[in-house]
Amino acid sequence: MPLILFNKPFQVLCQFSGQDGRETLANYLDIPNIYPAGRLDADSEGLMLLTDDGKLQHQIAHPDHKEAKTYLVQVDGVPDAAALTRLQAPLDLGDFVSKPCRAVRIAEPGWLWPRNPPIRARADKPTGWIAITLEEGKNRQVRRMTAAVGLPTLRLVRSSIGPFSLATHPLMPGQFIEVRYPPA
Repeated sequence: MPLILFNKPFQVLCQFSGQDGRETLANYLDIPNIYPAGRLDADSEGLMLLTDDGKLQHQIAHPDHKEAKTYLVQVDGVPDAAALTRLQAPLDLGDFVSKPCRAVRIAEPGWLWPRNPPIRARADKPTGWIAITLEEGKNRQVRRMTAAVGLPTLRLVRSSIGPFSLATHPLMPGQFIEVRYPPA
């Protein structure tokens, strides 16, 4: 029962079957019978967990189990205290209301790899970084949350899931390792 930590590169689809010549997990992982425990959209990067154990996959991915996930988000604009307060409170996103979360302004992480291709840069518009920790994960939720408070997402990197983190398991995009669950 392997548990694989994988650093998903930008624009890679979270599936093994091909689609219109786009890169998928199969371009990076040649391990039989493993499946993602959760997803990241193609525009997002960072930590994914994969396993061959259906119960473990459910435990990690299902919101009832409240595995906290932390996202490092580069936003268009500089987050102020009011925007961070709004992000942390339940936020009406139209089709659902987000649960309370943790959102703090951070410096650009020094360990973060350059994105390929790089995000666009505008000299007249500063950017900032926020670490957002959720215990839920709806489709494009973080992007929708930052947009709702006037800070569109430019780059989104999932840095941790539960006890696993790219800070303690440094992987470059496309790299993976096998770990124990629960961690020793």
